[in-house]
Amino acid sequence: MVPYKITADESLAKLKEGNRRYLDSERNSGDISKAIRLRTCIEGQNPYAIIVTCSDSRVLPESIFSAGIGDLFVIRVAGFVMDDHQLGSIEYAAEHLGCGLVLVLGHDHCGAVDAAINHDPDGYVKYITEEILKAIGDEKDDYKACCLNVEHSCRIIENSIQIQKDEHDYGLRVMGALYHLESGEVEFFE
Repeated sequence: MVPYKITADESLAKLKEGNRRYLDSERNSGDISKAIRLRTCIEGQNPYAIIVTCSDSRVLPESIFSAGIGDLFVIRVAGFVMDDHQLGSIEYAAEHLGCGLVLVLGHDHCGAVDAAINHDPDGYVKYITEEILKAIGDEKDDYKACCLNVEHSCRIIENSIQIQKDEHDYGLRVMGALYHLESGEVEFFE
């Protein structure tokens, strides 16, 4: 286990401050310089938070949190649903990179949530919508359904034996949030 570089509370404060800067910016204020690319290539990554979010092209965690190269360990999947691959990625980042905060970042107007509520897709998309339906039940309201889906993913993460151990032994924190597409604001569920 790599010791956490900063606490979960410090990571959360950085995310909140980054989102405040993002709300007033026109460009990403995170460090994406040649120097940081070279440093992270030589020294490795040093993310302060794990972000599990949707594949939606309008949801850009590095921009939303004014982060640069090496700041966030981002896991993206349509509908921000959890399976063994995502859980393995989270455990890796917590154990080997020293990340002390896992943030499940959902968003409103999610196409995958809409598909679960209003459509009956086939193919592999059905695996995503079936997982979302487990989370939202009969909920039809977009905002409420997205929040329920975030909470469901958080519960799955917290059911991981390794995550429970890291929470107990090292203070790892798992929490949810919802990104509002129109305003750019992140609503943290504390």
